[in-house]
Amino acid sequence: MSDSIKHECGIALIRLRKPIEYYVEKYGTPMYGVNKLYLLMQKQHNRGQDGAGVASIKIDALPGIDYINRFRSVKNRAIDSIFGKIGKEFKNLKEDHPERAEDTAWIWENMPFLGDVYLGHLRYGTHGVNSVDNCHPMVRENNWRSRSLAVAGNFNMTNVDEQFQKLIELGQHPKHKTDTTTVLEKIGHFLDEENQELFDSYKNDFTNKEITGLIESNLDLQRVLKRACKDFDGGYAMAGLTGYGAAFVVRDPNGIRPAYYYADDEVVVIASEKPAIKTAFDIDYSQIKEISPGHALIVDKAGNPDMKEILPQGEKLSCSFERIYFSRGNDPEIYNERLNMGRLLCPQILEAINYNLKDTVFSYIPNTAETSWLGMMKGIEDYLRGYRKKAILNNKLTEDELDEILQYKPRAHKLVIKDAKLRTFITDNNSRDDLVTHVYDTTYEVIKKGVDTLVVLDDSIVRGTTLEKSIIKMLDRLEPKKIIIVSCAPQIRYPDCYGIDMSRMKEFVAFRALLGLLKDNGKEGMLQEVYQQCVEAQETSAFYEKNFAQKLYDQFSATEISRKVSEIVKAPEVHADVEVIYQTIEDLHLACTNHKGDWYFTGNYPTPGGTGVVNRAFMNFVENKAGRAY
Repeated sequence: MSDSIKHECGIALIRLRKPIEYYVEKYGTPMYGVNKLYLLMQKQHNRGQDGAGVASIKIDALPGIDYINRFRSVKNRAIDSIFGKIGKEFKNLKEDHPERAEDTAWIWENMPFLGDVYLGHLRYGTHGVNSVDNCHPMVRENNWRSRSLAVAGNFNMTNVDEQFQKLIELGQHPKHKTDTTTVLEKIGHFLDEENQELFDSYKNDFTNKEITGLIESNLDLQRVLKRACKDFDGGYAMAGLTGYGAAFVVRDPNGIRPAYYYADDEVVVIASEKPAIKTAFDIDYSQIKEISPGHALIVDKAGNPDMKEILPQGEKLSCSFERIYFSRGNDPEIYNERLNMGRLLCPQILEAINYNLKDTVFSYIPNTAETSWLGMMKGIEDYLRGYRKKAILNNKLTEDELDEILQYKPRAHKLVIKDAKLRTFITDNNSRDDLVTHVYDTTYEVIKKGVDTLVVLDDSIVRGTTLEKSIIKMLDRLEPKKIIIVSCAPQIRYPDCYGIDMSRMKEFVAFRALLGLLKDNGKEGMLQEVYQQCVEAQETSAFYEKNFAQKLYDQFSATEISRKVSEIVKAPEVHADVEVIYQTIEDLHLACTNHKGDWYFTGNYPTPGGTGVVNRAFMNFVENKAGRAY
């Protein structure tokens, strides 16, 4: 991706279903669960570069033993830092007590973090300070194990203010007004209520010690989650561990954020991406299942997993950006979807180069666009095969012409190379811009100067600044006749509010193109008109039902906006012609048939809170406010 954006967090949960002695005997180490959690997190490190955290629960630990542990880090290699600490604890324990080295039960009791249930989180913060306090899991501890809770998630809530107010109405005094705090405290509140109701029902017949066991055996997590989640508006995959050992992952009703699981007689495992589970446990992809939208996979204290409905399932609108960019491409479904994205762009590309393959070079911006580039090249080969077939069937070729057409292949080169990160210590704008220009480098002397057209594929174009300040300038130094930048994603027109750091409309190059077209066509007054509609609707339900900003985009075709984007990203000193081509929304849906969340392209949000966010984001733009709209 040429424009770097922060995005999705990652979750990993493991429940060991056998006593620890089983794993020592079969796998030779009490660290089996720890090692598998490490693998799950490493294979999802693309989802969290700001920090990481882990938590564990020892089920049925005796009083006096620390049954819940948590380690978090915001170091450069946060995962290695955390698991290095855990490994050191294990090493020190064995060195300090060599006589106990073979005593598995003693090691389980005395080693921090060794447990039966593990929760890992990878943080990619979309806002706020990157401190260890912002790293999940968040913990709510109590001397009653059944009231203790650790929560980690991949989520953004659009109605934090409303949820915060509900906590106050429940009698709480939240310390922070964030979606993480509201989620933790909301679930924690109803967990407390469930505990209290069970305690009240048992107190006349059992001792308090007996009641503890009864609560842990009979606590209804489905009911807790139903009550806690009923007012949530957002995209979420939230994982939790209770202090007594039950665990859950709950997913939003539209399936916006991903969550997958695998279970056998040894483990239950949950992660944000399927390849992590596949690699860590060496299983077939067919064995990995998706947690249904609006459902929770609940693993009880005994280790039995069960899918339970929490909220009515809505239309499945999984985030298509997961498929375009965020998730790793070694998932076979995502790999094929990205191939199809590239292939489906071919008709637009061929038209743009006037079918002149002889004088066209195909390349891509590393690294996530590479798979789509392979699909694009396959599409070009398919076109060429049809062209050859038609020419041969016409039977009008000389032997030399036939030989030439049979040998011809599209020209493909790696023209764009991502260089090491350059740190912009220099503060004056001109020097900083000059440094940004050199973030990418190119391969020289493979282009016919003044003749060739360069077709360069990117997975998406968000702000367009890297194209304008770096990539197009760099490619122009090769002296091509024309540069065509192709985006696997459609035009990003609207903010995301379900996890991705795309919250300010004025930063989108498509929105800047819209502003330019409004000005060019004498329609700038529509900005105030739409703004006034937002203001008038702000205290009504219409604010959460209608995206008023869509009216502005309706004034122009996607082609007109693409042309204006082409003007914006072409710096004055660039000599080559520049054209920008975007994937159509229809073709994106063809490529990703089961993942049709497209609100950032279409403005059609799956939740009322999302529609409210885009209207507030537009108002922020008009009012020149820099903050987030949620």
